[in-house]
Amino acid sequence: MMKSKGMEPDLGTQAMVARHYIFGGHSEKAEAILKGIEGEDIKNNRFACRLLLPLYASLGKDAEVERIWKACENKSRLEECLTAIEAWGEVGKVEVAEEVFEHMVKTWKNLSSKYYDALLKVYAKHKLLGKGKDLAKRMADSGCRIGPLTWDAIVKLYVEAGEVEKADSIIQRAVQQNHMRPLYNSYLTMMEKYAERGDVHNAEKFFYKLKQSGYVGRMRQYQTLLQAYVNAKRPAYGFRERMKADNMFPNRAVAAQLATVDGFKNHPLSQLLD
Repeated sequence: MMKSKGMEPDLGTQAMVARHYIFGGHSEKAEAILKGIEGEDIKNNRFACRLLLPLYASLGKDAEVERIWKACENKSRLEECLTAIEAWGEVGKVEVAEEVFEHMVKTWKNLSSKYYDALLKVYAKHKLLGKGKDLAKRMADSGCRIGPLTWDAIVKLYVEAGEVEKADSIIQRAVQQNHMRPLYNSYLTMMEKYAERGDVHNAEKFFYKLKQSGYVGRMRQYQTLLQAYVNAKRPAYGFRERMKADNMFPNRAVAAQLATVDGFKNHPLSQLLD
């Protein structure tokens, strides 16, 4: 439509379309757009590098990630290094992501926390708890400001390594000591892991913390809490009324979950408890 109106989509718009194609499962269409973004010579089209690195990584094309990175590696810029760390982590090349990070530390002094966060997320993705802990200590020693994004990366690091209770205590300490509001995703990560276990008590705890922190009106947290009841095979008494009181109304997915937990009410044990 844009082209039919005489408008040529810029590189950012093309990258957005490619991203939607990738997550929609249309890899060939995405690759065709990426070739257009790259142009005839990527070395003369440097702006495209930071767009192409994460997109090729999402496609699982580590050879293409390497090719694009080599085009800008010698005179790399901060944002290119940042996307390179993320891309190498996505394709499982943790050692290369570490090399890029060390290059940044040597080249630019006093890096901000977001560059450490990028490598922390790589460690979380690959369940490298020891390396993540060492990096977090190194980050603190460097004098970086530790904000909600860093705490979120640390929470994911511990959760992915199976240290859920430790992640829980980290969130509590971060709130108490730093008087900060954790990210919505930090709370949701904890809720999802407790829901996966069927741990209704702790899922309810984080549901309450979300509301207490002002994160309201999002269907995802209700779905996650309901899933805790489903996995625990427990009826969620009064859940419809709770949603209605919060001015939330079930979508199709939540309606299916509600039907499941309603079914538990007919269990003989539930009848005895009633």
